Amino acid sequence: MWRWGWFVVGFGRGMRRSALLLSVLTAVFGGLAIAALTWWLLWVLLGAEAETPNQLDLTKIALAVTAGVGGAVALVVAYRRQRDLERGRFAELFGAAAGQLGATDVAVRIAGVYAMAGVADEFSAPGRRQQCVDVLCGYLRLPYVPNEGANHLVSRTERLDEDGAGVERTYQYRQNDRQVRDTIVRVMAEHLRYSAEYSWSTCDFDFTDAVFENADFRYAVFAGRNTRFVDATFLATRTTTFEGARFLGKRVTFRGATFRGRATSFQRAVFRPTRVGRSERGGTATTFADVTFASLVTFDAAVFAGARTTFERATFTGDRTTFAEATFAAALTSFGAALFDGDRTSFAGAQFTGSRIAFTGTRLYSQGTSFDGTGLGVRPRWRTGGTQEIDFTDAEYHGAVSFADAVFEARTVLFTGGDFFGEISFRRAGLHAREVSFDRPKAWVGTQFDWDDTPAAKPDNVTPAAWPPIPPERQPDSSD
Repeated sequence: MWRWGWFVVGFGRGMRRSALLLSVLTAVFGGLAIAALTWWLLWVLLGAEAETPNQLDLTKIALAVTAGVGGAVALVVAYRRQRDLERGRFAELFGAAAGQLGATDVAVRIAGVYAMAGVADEFSAPGRRQQCVDVLCGYLRLPYVPNEGANHLVSRTERLDEDGAGVERTYQYRQNDRQVRDTIVRVMAEHLRYSAEYSWSTCDFDFTDAVFENADFRYAVFAGRNTRFVDATFLATRTTTFEGARFLGKRVTFRGATFRGRATSFQRAVFRPTRVGRSERGGTATTFADVTFASLVTFDAAVFAGARTTFERATFTGDRTTFAEATFAAALTSFGAALFDGDRTSFAGAQFTGSRIAFTGTRLYSQGTSFDGTGLGVRPRWRTGGTQEIDFTDAEYHGAVSFADAVFEARTVLFTGGDFFGEISFRRAGLHAREVSFDRPKAWVGTQFDWDDTPAAKPDNVTPAAWPPIPPERQPDSSD
């Protein structure tokens, strides 16, 4: 195996070194094949007759073949020369733009942003365009202090007294860096919309640890394989918006991101991996795990598809959190251990259609939480498909929580171990499952069902059989 690996590596290097020879041979043999095919068509299909060539005819044929081979070689050499010139031009322009981005003067850096964007537009080869995008993303990932974003200083010197000795320290600043960063975000957003003359949508974007202020990605299309906003920070005096944005790549992650400020909007955003092969569908994921939404946030009418959608351990503490009319079509949708706080949380009219839906350990602490009219799960068709499990195990329901008119369609619906303490309503809820379990609740206060006045009307698929459920600490001791 070791020898085979070295053979493959050596063969690849030899092929790269002899690329010009291979190109010439390909052009020559391709030309001869076309000539042979043309001769065959003239002879067979058009009835041309072959005659015995004389010496003059043979000389003409030889000269023609030689001229053709020479022309092919010249074309290949000219093509490679042109390609080398383009590489040199790219390196020159790319280096100049990168140099401008590293300048101390803010005007030069802003010019560098547009210069780098121009290089990306001119050189459409995926690798070169991606290289330009990576540089702009890298700039946003540089350390940045928002409070110093409008600082006009280039440097600042402080004299400190340390251990009885005077120490002078000089701090370097990227002058007015907020203007440069805003320019980068605006240029990127313009190139990600359908109206863009030159689209960057198929590129990967890595914004890990980046800081955004009033980011506006409305109607942007992220169709690269990977879109990363890991541990990014979004600050907004107005609104951070991804309204109508489309995320079409294999993996989209906002893991650990923080949203602060006035409001955050993902209204009508689409998370659907349509730009991956069938064999890659199982690896597609949309991740908002460990995200903190400290502002008003809306996912109204958003669409989530693919293999997994996860909001595990996410924290929603803004005044209002809404997923109204959203569609969760991923095979697995999980809000496990998420915290919903604030004044209002709404899943009203949302539709969950995956095979597994998990709200395991979710804490519903908002003053008002609504699942009114929500569709959770779908029935199997022809004994296959459908939703297998809806899991609210160990979830906590505090405040006013309403499942009025919600429909549960699954093989198993689990509310086991729930902490029901507040005004929790399941009035007119459709509990359509083989088993719906409310066993072993931690607390059972203020929970309302249609059959509370007539326990005998409780559906047989709802457990425990003895109604209402009794928390373990309140159950009578069998030894008494």
